[in-house]
Amino acid sequence: MALKQYKPYTKSTRSTILIDRSNLWKGKPYKPLTATNKSVKGRNNQGRITSRNHGGGHKQKYRIIDFYRKKFDIKGSVERIEYDPNRSCHIMLIKFEDGQRAYYLAPQKIKVGDIVENGSNSEIKVGNALPLKDIPVGINIHNVELQPGGGGKIARAAGANVTITGFDGNYSIIKMTSGEIRKIDSRCLATIGVLSNPDQKNINIGKAGRSRWLGRRPHTRGVAMNPVDHPHGGGEGKTAGGRHPVSRTGVSAKGLKTRDNKRTDKFIIRRKGKR
Repeated sequence: MALKQYKPYTKSTRSTILIDRSNLWKGKPYKPLTATNKSVKGRNNQGRITSRNHGGGHKQKYRIIDFYRKKFDIKGSVERIEYDPNRSCHIMLIKFEDGQRAYYLAPQKIKVGDIVENGSNSEIKVGNALPLKDIPVGINIHNVELQPGGGGKIARAAGANVTITGFDGNYSIIKMTSGEIRKIDSRCLATIGVLSNPDQKNINIGKAGRSRWLGRRPHTRGVAMNPVDHPHGGGEGKTAGGRHPVSRTGVSAKGLKTRDNKRTDKFIIRRKGKR
């Protein structure tokens, strides 16, 4: 997937870099697999703002993605590859031999007309989903389940993938891109390949208006506030916010560990960030 750069006709186009989507499906999504996607604008069920700087944005339809891949031992062909406004990677519409359709996450190097299959008897090729125990060591995978039958939870963003590094009894040892190494039940499903749209990380939206289209409202820096509004606020003239940057509620903003899930600590062999 290539990047598009614009000639500097205006101040915004001077720096704009976007994804070239010319080879994607140009029509509307497959209607039976869509649902309404009401924007909550950062508010909870009482209507109070719990996430600041959210709101507005372009109206979107939600595409119902099949993260479970439970349609075993039946082949499906890639009917088209589409843009999805709800996620960073692209999606593909699969038509199965029995006439049913489903949306899957689209990996790199997959083309319209390719055949995909789910289950233990599937071939080791891009787009096929198999249990971890049936995938060779060193293969790049995505959409990995944490519990058998629970649906893919790991590696679902653009360009994401994890790697199987070995096996330990009934568990597969998985290495994340963060450097974390953990054990996952070998019965869990995973899909072969690296996810599409890896250049998503290189885009430059170029102007404030495009942020508003994405539902992002203006964000005020803490150092521009008064002391009553933020720990960084106040002071004569411009200040750097002190030696200890914190959030608005006083939580350290530089590397504080917030993970608190002792129930799954036993599955983590090496913590993230320790390469």
